[in-house]
Amino acid sequence: MLELRQVGFRYAQPGWVFRDVSFGVPPGSATAVLGPNGRGKTTLIRCAAGLLPAQEGTVLADGPVGFVPQAHGGAFAYRALDMVLMGRVRQVHVFGTPTRSDRVAALDAMERVGVAHLRDRQFPTLSGGEQQLVLIARAIAAECPILALDEPATGLDLHNQARVLTLLRKLVADGMAVLLTTHHPDHALYLADSVVLMMGADEVRTGATDDLLTDDTLTDLYGIEVRTVTYRQDGNCTRARFSQIGANTSLRNRLCSSSASYTR
Repeated sequence: MLELRQVGFRYAQPGWVFRDVSFGVPPGSATAVLGPNGRGKTTLIRCAAGLLPAQEGTVLADGPVGFVPQAHGGAFAYRALDMVLMGRVRQVHVFGTPTRSDRVAALDAMERVGVAHLRDRQFPTLSGGEQQLVLIARAIAAECPILALDEPATGLDLHNQARVLTLLRKLVADGMAVLLTTHHPDHALYLADSVVLMMGADEVRTGATDDLLTDDTLTDLYGIEVRTVTYRQDGNCTRARFSQIGANTSLRNRLCSSSASYTR
């Protein structure tokens, strides 16, 4: 369980980034943080992970929080396996080196994520999606019950976005608590049970995904008109949200009646 109680954070200037933020992420659930650039999404998730001290309020966690940053390559040519082994730092004694059990845990994490075949590849040579999966494997190898991910799908093509989101959904199903930031409302609809909307420094809304991710709320959040389409996929009706810029009108051919049941 990860819980934030009336958390606030500010840099020296110009003032509070956010204040009075309260929400919880129980085991087996996911919470997505959404908002425009500069609203404090990364700062909030770093506070939740314990990487930044909350300047007011309290952050409570039932165990260590594994933090997964955005993948930006790397200056050093570490092997992918070595990158994952770095997640075992809490288990390695001071002046010690990784043991056989640490290597087994790292390989198990890579296998779980689906990147074991990349173990001997140099991390900077991997694609953005592969790098992101390796970083998630590193957090899993740390044996943390909570994952905090900063925009895990940023810069990824559609295939790799699907790989990351599918993996996160499996981790949630396995009982992990997942907190992530995203610029994609559709990703929140697919994955998250609840959302945190960074409307402004003094207005942060929290609640169930289906209740908060409405057209009107997203239009207010991003300052651009957002609309929902309901379409048929694999015999079920689901929803997608898009801005009025570049809307895909071909979806109209698959619109469902309002009486249909929806699935994520």
